[in-house]
Amino acid sequence: MPHETVREIKGKLRLFMNGVLSQSLREKGLKYRLIFGVELPRLKEIAAEYEPNHELAQALWKEDIRECKILAAYLQPTESFYPEIADIWMEQIHNSELADYVCMALFRRLPYASQKAFQWIASGERMSIYTGFRLIGHLFALLGTEMNERSRDEFIDQAQAILQGDDLLLKQAARSALDRYESAMG
Repeated sequence: MPHETVREIKGKLRLFMNGVLSQSLREKGLKYRLIFGVELPRLKEIAAEYEPNHELAQALWKEDIRECKILAAYLQPTESFYPEIADIWMEQIHNSELADYVCMALFRRLPYASQKAFQWIASGERMSIYTGFRLIGHLFALLGTEMNERSRDEFIDQAQAILQGDDLLLKQAARSALDRYESAMG
């Protein structure tokens, strides 16, 4: 069943294909086997046509297609998305756009989101660090500063270390998370 549904979803994506956006995303360095160039509001509409389903989400994630990966994040139920699966997905996130969408649609809803955020920030892997900071920023926006003192100190130390570095993408993610933290502090 998931493979038939994946084929159906790909048909819908073809209908809304945007060649200009697809080309622009490729020029910005996004590397997928296929980029349809479908914008997020349309992807959300497509996702709303389906019930969240673990098998479908996993089948979509395995496709090397930008829009399928984004839809997977919207269709993955949290109760069947175990920490090991989150780590597998994290290893397969290779750009900030996908990291942002997956954090917004799925990772922030996970009961173990803050543990993963800290694990990824400490990983030493660029995209994991980026995703960890983006995720923790979402958590501050959702939950405020419900964090123990040790975690808060670790977050601030990690963010300050990134801000001292040269990686603009990571600096942006750390700065955004700090801004959300400060906003949550009131």
